[in-house]
Amino acid sequence: MEDYLKANKDWWDKATLIHANSKDYDLAGFKKGKSSLHTMELEELGDVSGKTLLHLQCHFGMGTLSWVREGAIATGVDLSDESIKLARSLSEEIEVPATFVKSDVYDLPNVLAGEFDIVFTSYGVIGWLPDLKKWAKVINHFLKKGGTFYIAEIHPLTSIFNKELAIMDTYFREEPYINESAADYADDQVSIDGKSYNWNHPLSEVCNVLIEEGLTIEYLHEFSFTVYNRFPGLLEEDKQGYWRFKDPHIQLPLLFSLKATK
Repeated sequence: MEDYLKANKDWWDKATLIHANSKDYDLAGFKKGKSSLHTMELEELGDVSGKTLLHLQCHFGMGTLSWVREGAIATGVDLSDESIKLARSLSEEIEVPATFVKSDVYDLPNVLAGEFDIVFTSYGVIGWLPDLKKWAKVINHFLKKGGTFYIAEIHPLTSIFNKELAIMDTYFREEPYINESAADYADDQVSIDGKSYNWNHPLSEVCNVLIEEGLTIEYLHEFSFTVYNRFPGLLEEDKQGYWRFKDPHIQLPLLFSLKATK
């Protein structure tokens, strides 16, 4: 396998401008004050006023800056040069202060100092990481004693299905998915040239690596809705912006959230 990190970084560098101009990200609305956060993570994480927050895999910073608008003192991290460049520019343009650091997750302890009240990550993040044990060590490294780790993420079970909801793969797949010139998730009319590598991580793995680091899992929640049109034609958007199956008899977990404390 070629250097997955370089391939994925190149992919995200290309994706940044596409996402910044996409309807799904709605950057124009964000600049006018719209939050990129969903009701779920706002309610579950609660009041962040005055708390230091480390946002792993922040892309171009909308989530990080949304947490600042909620009162947090936030630092966003991403491996993409283009994403961090845009995040810093966006922070300056809307006059919402945040720190943005260019680094892949695993190398972050060599780049960033300090501890945080909250370590946060969300939606389509852990699939880009081959080794969750290293990921958990980084979380533990940056989390203050008594601090909170929170993740809201696409449920790994969805990876076994194609868009028609037919089973196409195994839940316990160990080798990476290798995509070439795949349609972008934010705009399926656009294909991003180049390889990208993704891994599926079962829920048990997510929980166990955090437990092994000594964190206490406060809860694990599973939800029958998701944040994007994962199965076109089978889902419909509700008033909160979540996508649910049109057929009420189809009840599959589409998202999960997890909170752990140190």
